[in-house]
Formats: sequence, structure tokens, C-alpha cells
Amino acid sequence: MSILSDFVKEYNSKFVAEKTVYEEGLVGDIKRVKDKLLDEKFLPSVQLRQILDKQIRRARYPMEVAITGQFSSGKSTFLNALLSRNILPTGITPVTSKVNFINYGEEYKLKITYYSGAQEYAPIEAIADFTDQRQDEMKDIKYLTLYAPMDILKDISFVDTPGLNSQSQSDTDTTRKVLRDVGGIIWLTLIDNAGKMSEAEVLEEYMEHFKNKSLCVLNQKDKFSQEQIETTTKYVSEKFDKYFAEVIPISAKMALESRSLHKEVLIQDKQNTLLQEIKSSLNDNVASIASRLDEYFRDVENINSVDTSNNDKLLEESNIQKVLDFINNTIRPQAKDSKEYAIKKDLKGICDILVKEYETIIGVYDSLYEILEDSEEEILKDFDEIHKTYSKELFTIYNSLEGIMEKMAHETYKNIKKQKSNRFEEKSGFLGKNTIEKIEYETYWIDSDNVYKNLFYDDQTIDKMFKRSIKELKQIELNTSEAFRDVFRKIKYKVHRWQEPYELIKKNREIASDLEFSLTRHFAAKVYENVLRSYHRAILENISALRKKFAYFNGALSYSYIQTTQATIAHFEQQISESVELYEKEPTKFTIYHPREDEILTKLKANFSFEKIEDFLTSKRNYLFKIVHYSKNQYLEINNDRIEFIQSKKEQYIKKIKDIKDIKSEV
Repeated sequence: MSILSDFVKEYNSKFVAEKTVYEEGLVGDIKRVKDKLLDEKFLPSVQLRQILDKQIRRARYPMEVAITGQFSSGKSTFLNALLSRNILPTGITPVTSKVNFINYGEEYKLKITYYSGAQEYAPIEAIADFTDQRQDEMKDIKYLTLYAPMDILKDISFVDTPGLNSQSQSDTDTTRKVLRDVGGIIWLTLIDNAGKMSEAEVLEEYMEHFKNKSLCVLNQKDKFSQEQIETTTKYVSEKFDKYFAEVIPISAKMALESRSLHKEVLIQDKQNTLLQEIKSSLNDNVASIASRLDEYFRDVENINSVDTSNNDKLLEESNIQKVLDFINNTIRPQAKDSKEYAIKKDLKGICDILVKEYETIIGVYDSLYEILEDSEEEILKDFDEIHKTYSKELFTIYNSLEGIMEKMAHETYKNIKKQKSNRFEEKSGFLGKNTIEKIEYETYWIDSDNVYKNLFYDDQTIDKMFKRSIKELKQIELNTSEAFRDVFRKIKYKVHRWQEPYELIKKNREIASDLEFSLTRHFAAKVYENVLRSYHRAILENISALRKKFAYFNGALSYSYIQTTQATIAHFEQQISESVELYEKEPTKFTIYHPREDEILTKLKANFSFEKIEDFLTSKRNYLFKIVHYSKNQYLEINNDRIEFIQSKKEQYIKKIKDIKDIKSEV
């Protein structure tokens, strides 16, 4: 049983795929989508994996609240008040030149991230060295992350921005980009500056689309009367209603002063200090650590014994609690839903991008598909034109050859000459005595020497005529072969025009598959092997078949026409001789044979196998017709095969698009 159990375990570990169990909630949903999109069948890119990992981090990341506004509106002081710590540097000139992310951490520290991708850590006290935009060396810094062990940061990450009217346009652009993705926005402005034209213009340009998650905070209420505060608050609420869900007047200065002296904050400070000291002195003796604990408890007791009524009143007057209430009661609930909506929207967008990229690849195959399909009628017409053009030329050669035959027949007929001959006939004489009578008659003979002399020897007329026909036939062979090649060249030209742009095709978006586009480029680069080779081989095969037939025909024409003429003359001399024999035996029954010119022509053609020549040159279904007919059928077969091949390539991507759309529908 133990052996069997071990076998089953090993089999399952190797061959039975374990079903992945995903955690509940948004992170689990993202992981499920991630695993499907990173399936090997999609040949996923590194960039796709990175952006999906980023979505997981984004889902786990605390809600982000951006602090923005025009420069010198007290953003850093206000943020220090929210954190109950005087952490961020403040100044008269705009000192925050980078985006500062303020996140939860076990201890205070500062992380500097550079555009190069490099990172370094620094003490929290050194933050001013990395935020002052007056320092040129700050241009290499991409953003800062400040970590602090504060409970509020476990659920909220604050984003301190350079502002929307920074001296640097790049900082303004960065801020605008940040606002798109955060869960909430706190717009900070000074009470005496609120509603001015300069601010209205900035709000109209940048803040129109963020109302549901935006709070307007009017700072420095401690400098104005209650009536002035109420009047300004009402004015801003009405004038900027389309930009903000609520308007709250505060005093960041009073809030910072009161919150930094709050009992809980002071105790938390003592606790953090104690923990750091204990960590750094673990090797000390127990008595030392115990002494430090005693000191901590005394400090806590002293803090609790202090009267904080004035501080509580200051905190209430600062109005900072309303800001915290807005964050907790308005921004936080909306942020969770909006984050989930935004992430799922981005996941769908990723799917749409991948679909679009696959559609780009399909377009590559579609355009080649259309070329092959649209060229079909034109190519078939080109084949028909080859038959039409060169059939006429072959018929011309046929007429030339028939003229040669007629000339040879005519010359032979012209040299059939008469000659006297005698026959002897026994006749009954007087008194029954038989006598032999000599009878003269006319017979015929062919002056073959004169025929050969006139046709072949004196001016070599027939030889020249044959050579001319052979030359013309050879030219037709070359022209026909070139015409077949032109058909292929036309296909090749169309395909090569298609090939040029797609040999260098690149993905439009980073997350698309590098390998898919590499395979597409490779297909285009190898289009001869993938598509054209089949057409080319067929054309060369047909040219070869045509040349073989022309070679046979050239051989037939090169056959000794002198011997053919001799054989024809010998035939008719034999016919004349046989008729003479019959005539001399029975003159009343038989006559002397005189060949007609058409009979001579027929015999010449028969001896010359002219029927095959005639079939090759003039038949409606001659060999050229058969080759062209075969070529057309072969072309249609190859074209259909290549179209199906291209369609099969398309189908792969159509299937992938369907799979991605199914994944999108599950988001």
C-alpha cells in the first residue's frame, strides 16, 4: 500500500495539474486575470507581466489622497498637521518640486527614487535636501517616499504634489497625472486668495473632472474674522460648485500646533523612541532595558497628567477634524469603489490593447489574403492572353510550313515529265500467222535531280524557309516562357509590395507580445518560402513542359526534308512504274498514272508527320492550350491552398482575440 500511495503522489505531482485557489476580493480577481493573460499561448511580454503586477500592488496599496493647489498655499504645513508631525519642509518659495508619497512604515525613513531606476534611503531629517526645487541636482529625482509609523497611514497614503502652477511645466504635468489616479483630492488655497481669477483659471484647466473626490480647504482662517470666513466659504462654495464636493475653512498652523501636542501623539512619539532604543541596545543588560521602560512609563504618566483643554480648544478651532471626517466619510468609501472600478477598467483596457494589437497582426494577413484573392481574375486573364497571343503566332508558322510543303509539292509536280516508251503486242496475222507489234505510248518520269537542284541546291530556298520557321518557333518559345515568368513576376511584385512595410512591423503598445510581432515580421521576411515558392515552382514546371514540346517540334522540323522529298518522289515513281506494268499487260483496262499536285502535297505531309505539326500549331486544343489550361487549374489550386494557409494563420489570432474578450468579460 505504501508503494502504491507513493506512486499515486508522484503521478499527481507530475501529471495532475493543481487547481489554483485565488484569494477573495479584488486582488484575487486581478491574479485570476493575470494568470489567464500570461498563458503561454499568448506569448506574453515582460511589460504585460509588469503592468499586471502593478495592478496587484495598486489593489493592495492604501487609498491615495493628493494634496494640491497653487504654490505657497501652505500644503506642506497642512500635511504636517494631518500627520501631527512637523516633517515636511515649509518655506515662502515653492519648495516641493517633486511628488512626495507619504506611506506607512515601521520607522521614519526617506526613500529617493531616481529617473534612472536607482533608489537610496536617507534619514527623515534630510527630506529638505531632496525637495527644494531651487537646487539643480534635484532634476534627477523622480519622486520621494516618506515612511512613518503612523496609524492614519495604514489606510491612507498622502501624495504631496508640486502644485498646478509650479515654475516647472513638467511638475505641473506630473501633478495633473497624479490627480487622475488618486482616490481623493484636497485642494488647498489661502482664504484671501480663494476665488481670484488666477485660481479660477487653474481650476477650470485642471480640476473640472474631479468634483466627486475633491475637497476645497481654505487655509489660514486664524487670520480672518468669522464673518470674513463665512462670506468667503459661501462664495467659494457657490462659485466653484462644479469642482468641489465641500469647502472647509481651516488653520493648518493651529492644527499642527494642537495635534503635535495631542496626548496620543506625544505618547506615540515616546513609544517609537523607546522601540528604536530597545532595538539598538538588545545586547545591553536586562537592568538597562528595564530602566528605560520605567522612564517610558513615567513619561506617559506625565503626559496624561497634563491639562490639554486649551490644546483641545485650539484643535477644534483649527477645524482640521472636518477635513479628517470628509476623508473618512466621503473620500474613503468612494475611493474603495472607484479604485476597484478604475483597476477593472484598466484591466479591460489592457485586454482591449491586446485585442487591438492582435487585430493589427490579423490586418497583416488580411492584406495578403486580399492580394491573392483579388489577383485571381487578373492572373487567369494573363494566362488566357498567353494562349491568345501565341496561338496566333503559331498559326503564322503553320502557314509558313504549309507554304513550304506546297512549294515542294509544286516543284515535284512541275518536274513530272513525259517520255516515249514502247510496248509489244502480239497480233493475229494473215493466214493465222501471229505477229509482234511494237506500240509506242507516253509515260511519265520525275526529274528528281531538277527537283533537288531547284529546291535545295541552287539558292537553298527550302533550307532558308525551314530555318526561318525554326527561328520564329524558337522566338515564340522564348516569348512564351517569358510570358509565363511575367505572370509569376506580377504575383511576386504584388506580394513584395505587401512585404516591405511588414518586415519591420512593430507593436504599437509596450504590453503587446514581442514574440508575436517577431513571428509576424519573420513571416513577412520569409514570404517567398511561405507563399511565393509554390507559384514559382509551378511556373517553372510549366515552362519546362512547354520547352520539351517545343524541343520535340524543333526536332521534327530539323528532320531531313531532302530525305522526305526523296521518299515522296520514290513513292510516286513506284506508283508510275506499277501503273506502267498494269497498262502494258492490259492497256484497255489500265492507264498510266500521273500524280496530281494535291496527292504529292498529301504524301509530303504524311512523310513529314505534318498532322502532328498541325495539331501542335493550329488545333483549338493544341499543346499551348493544354499547358495554359493546366497552368490555370494549377494556379487556382495553389492560390486556394495559400489563401487557406493564410486564413489558418488568421484563425490563430482570431481565436486568441476571442479568448482575450472572454477574459475581459470575466473582469
